Amino acid sequence: MFDDIAGRYDLMNRVMTLGQDQKWRRFVVARSGNPENGTTLDLASGTGDIADLMEQTYPGAKVLGADFSLNMLAEAKRRFTGRNINWLACDANTLPFASDTFDAVTFGYLLRNVDDALVVLREVHRVLKPGGKVVCLDTTPPEKNLLYPFVRLYFRFGIPVLGKMIADDEAAYAYLTGSTMDFYSATDLAELFTLAGFQDVQFKKFMFGTIGVHWGAK
Repeated sequence: MFDDIAGRYDLMNRVMTLGQDQKWRRFVVARSGNPENGTTLDLASGTGDIADLMEQTYPGAKVLGADFSLNMLAEAKRRFTGRNINWLACDANTLPFASDTFDAVTFGYLLRNVDDALVVLREVHRVLKPGGKVVCLDTTPPEKNLLYPFVRLYFRFGIPVLGKMIADDEAAYAYLTGSTMDFYSATDLAELFTLAGFQDVQFKKFMFGTIGVHWGAK
């Protein structure tokens, strides 16, 4: 599915988030500690936005961008040709790195697309150095308040229609919205980070409570 939408992924992100997605990615990078002269890993790197922001913010760091989708990686390489970023295809369930390797691990929209988020978080914990930071950007189910009916309507109908118009793939974006509504709440996801071994776990919500950024330390 992600291979099929790689070419229009960035445009679709800008449109369906009303241009806010880059602000959230900058927040992710700001919460990653200071990995200057260290090594960072961006999992589910997609078309490379977080990895690129990391490379720009910390030019002395060794930056790796990894994804399961080969077409996403090809798009990332095309977009950021000449950047000091190493791109790698890998599975987040079984990371091909030694324990205690990275100063920071970031990921956007990874956990709602894996079979077992706890397995992935434990792998991330394993490859982080002691004191290393993890930062996660993902969707979170909206709270049931006055805005809930409108947000739910946008998720159920608006985003799939945009997906059909822009990415020519209504089914993919229907899946993406469905996976958001069925995902962990921000509080439950924070507890999962703690269960995986992370300390000082915190989170902040954006966009009417539909986006959450979680961070913690090993």
